[in-house]
Amino acid sequence: MLPKQHPPPHTSRMTPSSLTSVTMSSSIKAVLKPHLRDVGSLTVRRVLPALAARLIGPFIFFDHMGPATLEPGVGLDVRPHPHIGLATVTYLFEGAIMHRDSIGSEQKIVPGDVNWMTAGHGIVHSERTPDEDRASGLAMHGIQTWVALPLDHEDTEPSFEHHAAATLPEIERNGVTLRVIAGTAFGQTAPVTTFSGTLYVAAHFTPGSAFALEPEHEERGVYLVEGDLEIDGTPLEVGTMAVLALDETVTLASSNGATVMVLGGDKLDGERFIEWNFVASSREKIEQAKLAWTNQEMGQVPGETEWIPLPERKAH
Repeated sequence: MLPKQHPPPHTSRMTPSSLTSVTMSSSIKAVLKPHLRDVGSLTVRRVLPALAARLIGPFIFFDHMGPATLEPGVGLDVRPHPHIGLATVTYLFEGAIMHRDSIGSEQKIVPGDVNWMTAGHGIVHSERTPDEDRASGLAMHGIQTWVALPLDHEDTEPSFEHHAAATLPEIERNGVTLRVIAGTAFGQTAPVTTFSGTLYVAAHFTPGSAFALEPEHEERGVYLVEGDLEIDGTPLEVGTMAVLALDETVTLASSNGATVMVLGGDKLDGERFIEWNFVASSREKIEQAKLAWTNQEMGQVPGETEWIPLPERKAH
């Protein structure tokens, strides 16, 4: 998501990120290094999809937005654009976003909340700075992800859920606060409707804290948002993601404090194709969605008159 004159990061063609050349412990399969994009006053780090790990569980896309401060009068203006075959997940550390979509949802999200939009066979949405926040300017910092839908839910009816921070389970472990954003973790289940085994947790470490992450999910990744983190003694750089080995209990520890995202879940049931904002099990579904969007047959967002045209790009 970025200012109005540019296409938003999650509507541009995805370029796989790379594998860092570091010495890793046996509990780390790969370390993914992001591609950085500077868009006005907002920096975006794109980590997934990657050459070393195209997906982690159902997570097929991972963007770290900011941190940045938007000047007074300057806001985020992500014009209406479509999705199929996925759920978008927005989680903020700072700032606010107004979500509007073609099924009539209108919801402001603030730090600690979760917006989960299931695209299914097709939805259109916009994301903008709320009017009340635009005039004064505001800080922006957060994570946007896509979760690919399993085959039996790929063409489900679109839907939208908002869950306030107070409704999300929180667990304290040895000085680490663990908020379950979606799916199940540490004996707790988030209220978000998921369609396959999902792990998505925001972890806040106090100085000198640590906890053991057990292999309760098939695939797992650990992303360092800020601060310092070691995984079984191996340091992880800020803005990078460690793909963890299967069936390994790993220790996550921070000397000075950190904010960390833990994600993953069941391995997806088959290959997925990605083009622009579309995720699908076949290229035919993507071509159908492209034609429908070009013909403006995927729905409209109430109150919006703009839309982002289909870019001239090839699938990969």
